[in-house]
Amino acid sequence: MRKILMMSIAVLLCQFLNAQVIVQERDSLAVAKADSLVRAKAMLKAAEKANALAIDLAVARAKIIAQYKADSLAAIEKPKWVQKNRASVDISEVTFVNWNSGGSNSISALLGLNSSLNYKYKNFYWGNKGKIRYGVHKQENQKLRKTEDIIEFDSNMGYRKDSLTNWFFSAQFNFKTQFTNGYKYPDRDRAISKFLAPGYMFVGGGAEYGKDMEKFSFYFSPLTVKTTFVLDQALADKGAFGVEPAVFDEEGNMIRRGQTSRNEIGILVTNYFETGIFENINMSSKASLYTDYLNSFGNIDVDWLVNFDFKVNQYVKASLGSHLKYDDDIKILVPTDEKDKYVENGAKVQWKQILGIGVALNF
Repeated sequence: MRKILMMSIAVLLCQFLNAQVIVQERDSLAVAKADSLVRAKAMLKAAEKANALAIDLAVARAKIIAQYKADSLAAIEKPKWVQKNRASVDISEVTFVNWNSGGSNSISALLGLNSSLNYKYKNFYWGNKGKIRYGVHKQENQKLRKTEDIIEFDSNMGYRKDSLTNWFFSAQFNFKTQFTNGYKYPDRDRAISKFLAPGYMFVGGGAEYGKDMEKFSFYFSPLTVKTTFVLDQALADKGAFGVEPAVFDEEGNMIRRGQTSRNEIGILVTNYFETGIFENINMSSKASLYTDYLNSFGNIDVDWLVNFDFKVNQYVKASLGSHLKYDDDIKILVPTDEKDKYVENGAKVQWKQILGIGVALNF
Protein backbone atom coordinates (compact mmCIF):
# COMPACT_ATOMS: atom_id res chain seq x y z
CA MET A 1 0.00 0.00 0.00
CA ARG A 2 2.77 2.30 0.84
CA LYS A 3 4.38 1.82 -2.54
CA ILE A 4 1.08 2.38 -4.30
CA LEU A 5 0.52 5.59 -2.34
CA MET A 6 3.99 6.90 -3.19
CA MET A 7 3.51 6.16 -6.88
CA SER A 8 0.15 7.99 -6.88
CA ILE A 9 1.70 11.03 -5.25
CA ALA A 10 4.52 11.01 -7.85
CA VAL A 11 2.02 10.80 -10.73
CA LEU A 12 -0.03 13.68 -9.30
CA LEU A 13 3.15 15.78 -8.83
CA CYS A 14 4.21 15.19 -12.44
CA GLN A 15 0.76 16.14 -13.70
CA PHE A 16 0.84 19.35 -11.63
CA LEU A 17 4.26 20.35 -12.95
CA ASN A 18 3.20 19.67 -16.55
CA ALA A 19 0.12 21.82 -15.99
CA GLN A 20 2.29 24.71 -14.72
CA VAL A 21 4.58 24.48 -17.76
CA ILE A 22 1.59 24.50 -20.11
CA VAL A 23 0.13 27.58 -18.35
CA GLN A 24 3.46 29.43 -18.62
CA GLU A 25 3.77 28.58 -22.30
CA ARG A 26 0.22 29.82 -22.90
CA ASP A 27 0.96 33.08 -21.04
CA SER A 28 4.17 33.65 -23.04
CA LEU A 29 2.35 32.99 -26.29
CA ALA A 30 -0.41 35.45 -25.34
CA VAL A 31 2.16 38.15 -24.49
CA ALA A 32 3.98 37.56 -27.80
CA LYS A 33 0.70 37.78 -29.70
CA ALA A 34 -0.16 41.04 -27.89
CA ASP A 35 3.27 42.54 -28.70
CA SER A 36 2.93 41.53 -32.33
CA LEU A 37 -0.50 43.12 -32.49
CA VAL A 38 0.82 46.40 -31.03
CA ARG A 39 3.71 46.48 -33.51
CA ALA A 40 1.36 45.71 -36.38
CA LYS A 41 -0.96 48.56 -35.36
CA ALA A 42 2.02 50.98 -35.10
CA MET A 43 3.27 49.95 -38.53
CA LEU A 44 -0.21 50.36 -39.96
CA LYS A 45 -0.51 53.88 -38.56
CA ALA A 46 2.95 54.81 -39.92
CA ALA A 47 1.96 53.46 -43.32
CA GLU A 48 -1.28 55.43 -43.22
CA LYS A 49 0.65 58.65 -42.39
CA ALA A 50 3.17 57.99 -45.19
CA ASN A 51 0.35 57.35 -47.64
CA ALA A 52 -1.41 60.55 -46.55
CA LEU A 53 1.83 62.53 -46.95
CA ALA A 54 2.42 61.01 -50.39
CA ILE A 55 -1.12 61.89 -51.40
CA ASP A 56 -0.68 65.48 -50.18
CA LEU A 57 2.59 65.81 -52.10
CA ALA A 58 0.98 64.36 -55.22
CA VAL A 59 -1.95 66.78 -54.92
CA ALA A 60 0.38 69.76 -54.41
CA ARG A 61 2.50 68.69 -57.39
CA ALA A 62 -0.62 68.29 -59.51
CA LYS A 63 -1.79 71.79 -58.52
CA ILE A 64 1.59 73.32 -59.39
CA ILE A 65 1.65 71.57 -62.76
CA ALA A 66 -1.95 72.59 -63.44
CA GLN A 67 -1.19 76.24 -62.54
CA TYR A 68 1.94 76.22 -64.70
CA LYS A 69 -0.01 74.79 -67.63
CA ALA A 70 -2.78 77.32 -67.09
CA ASP A 71 -0.29 80.21 -67.03
CA SER A 72 1.43 78.84 -70.12
CA LEU A 73 -1.86 78.39 -71.96
CA ALA A 74 -2.98 81.87 -70.92
CA ALA A 75 0.26 83.33 -72.21
CA ILE A 76 -0.07 81.38 -75.44
CA GLU A 77 -3.74 82.01 -76.03
CA LYS A 78 -3.68 85.73 -75.26
CA PRO A 79 -0.95 87.42 -77.29
CA LYS A 80 -1.42 91.15 -77.18
CA TRP A 81 0.18 94.56 -77.41
CA VAL A 82 0.66 96.45 -74.14
CA GLN A 83 1.16 100.21 -74.34
CA LYS A 84 2.16 102.58 -71.52
CA ASN A 85 2.63 106.35 -71.73
CA ARG A 86 3.79 108.93 -69.24
CA ALA A 87 3.96 112.70 -69.65
CA SER A 88 5.65 114.91 -67.06
CA VAL A 89 6.43 118.56 -66.38
CA ASP A 90 9.08 119.65 -63.86
CA ILE A 91 9.29 123.30 -62.82
CA SER A 92 11.63 125.17 -60.50
CA GLU A 93 11.49 128.90 -59.76
CA VAL A 94 13.34 131.44 -57.62
CA THR A 95 12.12 135.00 -56.99
CA PHE A 96 13.80 137.74 -54.92
CA VAL A 97 12.05 140.91 -53.68
CA ASN A 98 14.13 143.43 -51.71
CA TRP A 99 16.46 140.59 -50.74
CA ASN A 100 19.39 142.25 -49.05
CA SER A 101 21.73 139.30 -49.74
CA GLY A 102 21.21 139.69 -53.46
CA GLY A 103 20.27 137.13 -56.09
CA SER A 104 18.78 136.71 -59.56
CA ASN A 105 15.25 135.64 -60.40
CA SER A 106 15.11 132.45 -62.44
CA ILE A 107 12.72 129.81 -63.72
CA SER A 108 13.31 126.38 -65.25
CA ALA A 109 11.02 123.92 -66.99
CA LEU A 110 11.54 120.36 -68.18
CA LEU A 111 9.04 118.51 -70.39
CA GLY A 112 9.19 114.74 -70.71
CA LEU A 113 7.33 112.01 -72.55
CA ASN A 114 8.03 108.29 -72.14
CA SER A 115 6.18 105.66 -74.14
CA SER A 116 6.47 101.89 -74.44
CA LEU A 117 4.78 99.38 -76.73
CA ASN A 118 5.47 95.70 -76.01
CA TYR A 119 4.29 92.50 -77.66
CA LYS A 120 4.47 88.87 -76.44
CA TYR A 121 3.44 85.67 -78.16
CA LYS A 122 4.52 82.22 -76.95
CA ASN A 123 8.33 82.42 -76.64
CA PHE A 124 8.68 85.56 -78.74
CA TYR A 125 8.73 89.13 -77.51
CA TRP A 126 9.20 92.56 -79.06
CA GLY A 127 9.73 95.61 -76.86
CA ASN A 128 9.78 99.24 -78.01
CA LYS A 129 10.54 102.33 -75.94
CA GLY A 130 10.61 106.00 -76.86
CA LYS A 131 11.78 108.97 -74.80
CA ILE A 132 11.60 112.73 -75.39
CA ARG A 133 12.93 115.33 -72.94
CA TYR A 134 13.41 119.05 -73.43
CA GLY A 135 14.34 121.59 -70.77
CA VAL A 136 14.95 125.36 -70.71
CA HIS A 137 16.21 127.85 -68.14
CA LYS A 138 15.61 131.60 -67.92
CA GLN A 139 17.61 133.73 -65.53
CA GLU A 140 17.23 137.44 -64.94
CA ASN A 141 19.21 139.57 -67.47
CA GLN A 142 20.05 136.46 -69.54
CA LYS A 143 18.54 134.92 -72.63
CA LEU A 144 16.77 131.57 -72.62
CA ARG A 145 19.14 128.62 -72.37
CA LYS A 146 18.68 124.93 -73.09
CA THR A 147 19.27 122.50 -70.21
CA GLU A 148 18.04 119.17 -71.64
CA ASP A 149 17.47 117.88 -75.19
CA ILE A 150 16.97 114.15 -75.89
CA ILE A 151 15.24 112.08 -78.55
CA GLU A 152 15.75 108.35 -78.04
CA PHE A 153 14.15 105.18 -79.41
CA ASP A 154 14.86 101.55 -78.42
CA SER A 155 13.62 98.37 -80.07
CA ASN A 156 14.41 94.94 -78.68
CA MET A 157 13.36 91.61 -80.19
CA GLY A 158 14.00 88.14 -78.75
CA TYR A 159 13.12 84.46 -79.00
CA ARG A 160 13.72 81.57 -76.57
CA LYS A 161 13.43 77.83 -77.26
CA ASP A 162 10.97 77.12 -74.40
CA SER A 163 9.37 78.69 -71.35
CA LEU A 164 11.79 77.02 -68.91
CA THR A 165 14.75 79.25 -69.84
CA ASN A 166 15.20 83.00 -69.40
CA TRP A 167 17.89 83.26 -72.11
CA PHE A 168 16.80 84.75 -75.42
CA PHE A 169 18.35 85.01 -78.85
CA SER A 170 18.04 88.75 -79.21
CA ALA A 171 18.51 91.69 -81.57
CA GLN A 172 18.56 95.35 -80.53
CA PHE A 173 18.20 98.73 -82.22
CA ASN A 174 18.88 102.09 -80.58
CA PHE A 175 18.82 105.61 -81.99
CA LYS A 176 19.31 108.95 -80.25
CA THR A 177 19.72 112.59 -81.25
CA GLN A 178 18.43 116.05 -80.22
CA PHE A 179 15.88 118.69 -81.29
CA THR A 180 17.63 122.05 -81.39
CA ASN A 181 21.10 123.60 -81.61
CA GLY A 182 23.41 123.31 -78.64
CA TYR A 183 25.81 126.07 -77.59
CA LYS A 184 28.71 126.53 -75.23
CA TYR A 185 27.12 129.43 -73.35
CA PRO A 186 27.47 132.40 -73.36
CA ASP A 187 28.62 131.94 -76.99
CA ARG A 188 25.43 131.79 -79.11
CA ASP A 189 27.00 132.41 -82.50
CA ARG A 190 28.66 129.03 -82.95
CA ALA A 191 26.53 125.90 -82.53
CA ILE A 192 28.47 122.90 -81.24
CA SER A 193 25.62 120.41 -81.91
CA LYS A 194 22.43 120.27 -83.98
CA PHE A 195 19.61 117.93 -84.97
CA LEU A 196 21.26 114.72 -86.27
CA ALA A 197 24.63 116.27 -85.48
CA PRO A 198 25.26 114.11 -83.68
CA GLY A 199 22.93 111.16 -84.13
CA TYR A 200 23.88 107.72 -82.81
CA MET A 201 22.54 104.38 -84.05
CA PHE A 202 23.31 100.89 -82.68
CA VAL A 203 22.23 97.71 -84.50
CA GLY A 204 23.34 94.25 -83.39
CA GLY A 205 22.47 90.75 -82.29
CA GLY A 206 23.40 88.56 -79.36
CA ALA A 207 21.97 86.96 -76.23
CA GLU A 208 19.79 88.49 -73.55
CA TYR A 209 18.82 87.27 -70.07
CA GLY A 210 15.71 88.41 -68.26
CA LYS A 211 12.74 86.87 -66.45
CA ASP A 212 10.79 90.13 -66.62
CA MET A 213 12.26 92.30 -69.36
CA GLU A 214 10.50 95.41 -68.10
CA LYS A 215 12.24 95.12 -64.71
CA PHE A 216 15.60 93.47 -65.42
CA SER A 217 17.61 92.51 -68.48
CA PHE A 218 21.22 91.79 -69.38
CA TYR A 219 22.28 91.89 -73.05
CA PHE A 220 25.55 90.85 -74.67
CA SER A 221 26.26 91.34 -78.36
CA PRO A 222 29.57 90.26 -79.89
CA LEU A 223 28.64 92.01 -83.14
CA THR A 224 27.10 95.48 -83.03
CA VAL A 225 27.39 98.24 -85.62
CA LYS A 226 27.60 101.78 -84.23
CA THR A 227 26.97 104.62 -86.68
CA THR A 228 27.62 108.25 -85.77
CA PHE A 229 25.83 110.84 -87.92
CA VAL A 230 26.97 114.46 -88.26
CA LEU A 231 24.65 115.79 -90.96
CA ASP A 232 25.71 119.41 -90.50
CA GLN A 233 28.53 119.89 -93.00
CA ALA A 234 30.21 122.69 -91.05
CA LEU A 235 30.54 120.45 -87.99
CA ALA A 236 31.55 117.49 -90.17
CA ASP A 237 34.35 119.55 -91.76
CA LYS A 238 35.70 120.19 -88.25
CA GLY A 239 35.68 116.47 -87.46
CA ALA A 240 33.11 116.86 -84.68
CA PHE A 241 32.04 113.74 -82.73
CA GLY A 242 34.76 111.56 -84.25
CA VAL A 243 33.95 111.75 -87.99
CA GLU A 244 36.72 112.22 -90.55
CA PRO A 245 37.41 115.99 -90.85
CA ALA A 246 37.91 117.97 -94.04
CA VAL A 247 41.33 117.96 -95.70
CA PHE A 248 43.05 121.26 -96.60
CA ASP A 249 46.17 122.02 -98.62
CA GLU A 250 49.03 124.16 -97.42
CA GLU A 251 47.27 127.32 -98.57
CA GLY A 252 44.12 126.52 -96.64
CA ASN A 253 42.04 125.41 -99.62
CA MET A 254 39.66 122.53 -98.97
CA ILE A 255 40.65 119.40 -100.88
CA ARG A 256 38.01 117.06 -99.45
CA ARG A 257 34.96 117.75 -97.35
CA GLY A 258 34.50 116.09 -93.98
CA GLN A 259 32.55 112.87 -93.79
CA THR A 260 29.05 113.06 -92.35
CA SER A 261 29.04 109.58 -90.79
CA ARG A 262 31.33 107.11 -89.10
CA ASN A 263 30.83 103.35 -88.76
CA GLU A 264 32.26 101.10 -86.07
CA ILE A 265 31.91 97.36 -85.38
CA GLY A 266 32.36 96.11 -81.86
CA ILE A 267 31.05 94.55 -78.65
CA LEU A 268 28.02 95.95 -76.84
CA VAL A 269 26.93 95.11 -73.27
CA THR A 270 23.79 96.66 -71.79
CA ASN A 271 21.96 96.26 -68.52
CA TYR A 272 18.61 97.57 -67.31
CA PHE A 273 17.41 97.29 -63.72
CA GLU A 274 14.33 98.71 -62.01
CA THR A 275 13.16 98.15 -58.45
CA GLY A 276 11.17 99.71 -55.63
CA ILE A 277 13.33 100.88 -52.73
CA PHE A 278 10.50 102.00 -50.48
CA GLU A 279 6.75 102.25 -50.88
CA ASN A 280 6.82 105.42 -53.01
CA ILE A 281 10.44 105.44 -54.19
CA ASN A 282 11.56 103.65 -57.34
CA MET A 283 15.04 103.40 -58.79
CA SER A 284 16.06 102.56 -62.36
CA SER A 285 19.50 102.07 -63.88
CA LYS A 286 20.43 101.77 -67.54
CA ALA A 287 24.07 101.13 -68.50
CA SER A 288 25.71 100.65 -71.89
CA LEU A 289 29.34 99.64 -72.59
CA TYR A 290 30.76 99.57 -76.13
CA THR A 291 34.20 98.94 -77.60
CA ASP A 292 35.25 98.93 -81.24
CA TYR A 293 37.12 95.96 -82.77
CA LEU A 294 39.00 98.01 -85.38
CA ASN A 295 39.76 101.34 -83.69
CA SER A 296 41.31 101.26 -80.22
CA PHE A 297 39.89 97.92 -79.06
CA GLY A 298 39.47 97.94 -75.29
CA ASN A 299 38.78 101.68 -75.18
CA ILE A 300 35.24 101.53 -73.76
CA ASP A 301 32.46 104.04 -74.40
CA VAL A 302 30.29 104.37 -71.29
CA ASP A 303 26.70 105.61 -71.03
CA TRP A 304 25.12 105.17 -67.57
CA LEU A 305 21.84 106.70 -66.47
CA VAL A 306 20.46 106.35 -62.91
CA ASN A 307 17.11 107.82 -61.90
CA PHE A 308 15.14 107.97 -58.63
CA ASP A 309 11.41 108.65 -58.74
CA PHE A 310 9.67 109.92 -55.60
CA LYS A 311 5.89 109.65 -55.74
CA VAL A 312 3.93 112.14 -53.63
CA ASN A 313 0.49 111.18 -54.92
CA GLN A 314 -1.13 110.09 -58.16
CA TYR A 315 0.03 113.20 -60.03
CA VAL A 316 2.75 114.98 -58.04
CA LYS A 317 6.26 113.51 -58.13
CA ALA A 318 9.92 114.37 -57.73
CA SER A 319 12.90 112.95 -59.56
CA LEU A 320 16.65 112.83 -59.05
CA GLY A 321 18.80 111.72 -61.96
CA SER A 322 22.45 111.18 -62.77
CA HIS A 323 23.85 110.73 -66.28
CA LEU A 324 27.49 109.76 -66.82
CA LYS A 325 29.09 109.45 -70.26
CA TYR A 326 32.51 108.82 -71.73
CA ASP A 327 33.28 108.62 -75.45
CA ASP A 328 36.87 108.71 -76.66
CA ASP A 329 35.72 110.10 -80.03
CA ILE A 330 34.27 113.25 -78.45
CA LYS A 331 37.04 115.73 -77.73
CA ILE A 332 36.50 118.57 -75.28
CA LEU A 333 37.09 122.03 -76.73
CA VAL A 334 39.02 124.46 -74.55
CA PRO A 335 39.03 128.24 -75.28
CA THR A 336 42.33 129.93 -76.09
CA ASP A 337 43.57 133.48 -75.57
CA GLU A 338 42.35 134.35 -79.07
CA LYS A 339 38.69 135.27 -79.36
CA ASP A 340 36.37 132.55 -80.73
CA LYS A 341 39.24 130.08 -81.06
CA TYR A 342 39.23 126.68 -79.35
CA VAL A 343 41.60 123.74 -79.23
CA GLU A 344 40.91 120.07 -78.54
CA ASN A 345 41.94 118.82 -75.13
CA GLY A 346 41.10 115.11 -75.45
CA ALA A 347 38.16 113.10 -74.18
CA LYS A 348 36.86 113.56 -70.65
CA VAL A 349 34.17 112.09 -68.44
CA GLN A 350 30.86 113.90 -68.91
CA TRP A 351 28.40 114.08 -66.02
CA LYS A 352 24.97 115.64 -65.61
CA GLN A 353 22.74 115.73 -62.52
CA ILE A 354 19.04 116.67 -62.57
CA LEU A 355 16.64 117.34 -59.68
CA GLY A 356 13.06 118.27 -60.44
CA ILE A 357 9.60 118.47 -58.88
CA GLY A 358 6.48 118.47 -60.98
CA VAL A 359 3.44 116.58 -62.18
CA ALA A 360 3.19 113.33 -64.14
CA LEU A 361 0.27 111.72 -65.94
CA ASN A 362 0.06 108.07 -66.97
CA PHE A 363 -2.19 107.24 -69.90
